[in-house]
Amino acid sequence: MNEVTEQKIFIIGLPRTATTSVCAAMLELGFKTAHTAYTNQSMNDAQVIADTPVFCDYQLLDKTYPNAKFIYLQRDSTVWLPSIRQLLIRMYKNLQRTDGGFNPTLKRCYNDIFSPLTLENVEKDDFLQSCYDRHQQGINEYFKGREQDLLQIDVSDKNSFDSLLAFLEIDTIQTQLTGFERINIGGKVTAWKQIKSPLKIEATQKGKVDRVRP
Repeated sequence: MNEVTEQKIFIIGLPRTATTSVCAAMLELGFKTAHTAYTNQSMNDAQVIADTPVFCDYQLLDKTYPNAKFIYLQRDSTVWLPSIRQLLIRMYKNLQRTDGGFNPTLKRCYNDIFSPLTLENVEKDDFLQSCYDRHQQGINEYFKGREQDLLQIDVSDKNSFDSLLAFLEIDTIQTQLTGFERINIGGKVTAWKQIKSPLKIEATQKGKVDRVRP
């Protein structure tokens, strides 16, 4: 296993809360970034990691990587609910298959956060909102008294990017970036694949995954 020398930054917002937009900004700010990490090498090589498995395993990651910082992404329910519903319906078959489908880490995280994950539940706003609220409450309770380690932002807020820079202790004059770019518009979730950067860390090792759990 590679030695970890850099302070980790974990983006622990749920899917469809602009994780890709924040990861793209992190690349522009000079951070080695992985949008999902399914091998121990990618988890160690990246300084910034988002999505699966971190939105599910943030407590274990906090213990594994001392002095890590965490970014929780909020999103208005009127925007998040239809977006997450569309994503879960699209992913459902591969999340629940026992003969393949998505990798075990991804399946575990989604089925844990959106439990019990059924198509009937996915159609209910109340169910999806309860999953969001439970995740947010868990984060607030876990980081109570450690607010300096946690940034909570909604990227639609005009001050969110400046809040990110302050949290990362980056002076605004050090970057030409002025905000978050809108990515994965209209339900698409493939924008990360098209991003080219030497700082981009792949989630898998040539398509292979490890049992990534701290």
